[in-house]
Amino acid sequence: RWNLPTKNKTGTQVLTESRKAMKLLDRIERHLKESHMSATRFGRRAVGDPRFVLDLRAGRRPRRRTIEKVEYYLKTRNPLQ
Repeated sequence: RWNLPTKNKTGTQVLTESRKAMKLLDRIERHLKESHMSATRFGRRAVGDPRFVLDLRAGRRPRRRTIEKVEYYLKTRNPLQ
């Protein structure tokens, strides 16, 4: 289902887009648990899309700008807010 890491010309591992999305989803899930926030509320607040987390769970691969928005939200929000 998920792409496995690939290797570049020098033989070092490169994270695929799917792996990056999974890492982001892991961070979001941790935030949801710590903040007791619903997935739809997080999506609405972070990127203006209430289905964002649900779609990520289903395999959606977000664009770079969307990832940046989510990372900014996670960085600036205390999970207890």
